[in-house]
Amino acid sequence: MSDTPQPEEQAASAPVIRVLAQFTKDLSFENPGVFSGQEGQGAPEIELGIDVRVEPGPPDQNIFGVDLKLNAKAKREEAVVFIIELVYSGVFQLQNATQADAEPMLLIECPRLLFPFARRIVAEITREGGHPPLLIDPIDFVGLYRQQKISVQRTPDSPVN
Repeated sequence: MSDTPQPEEQAASAPVIRVLAQFTKDLSFENPGVFSGQEGQGAPEIELGIDVRVEPGPPDQNIFGVDLKLNAKAKREEAVVFIIELVYSGVFQLQNATQADAEPMLLIECPRLLFPFARRIVAEITREGGHPPLLIDPIDFVGLYRQQKISVQRTPDSPVN
């Protein structure tokens, strides 16, 4: 008999993400420029911010809270058309995940699961505010994770290589 794991053994030990809950944690929409938003030529300039935060739950259960924060500010010339801030959260349980697996699962895969729901909320709120729906392009969570790893490595206390 071979020492290589059989396919059913590999599937049983593969890391798994369970979504226990997902919800809007915080939502703010300001519409100071509803009239200025209709004036002028072309679409407003959109400033978009994205952040992911992880909060550990009970360690013996491998449960984590993941917050996906999206900020958008629409401006036309110097006038603010609208500002939206959304924190969309999920409660996740990691199964069969090693310590090395957990960080990318929490900072890449969990936000990837939350994003379509957060995107829909942003689109609906901006549409309900009297503007064309803001459809956020897909986010490269792998790229964001890599940027975060680089910025953590280049803290003021560490030498730059």
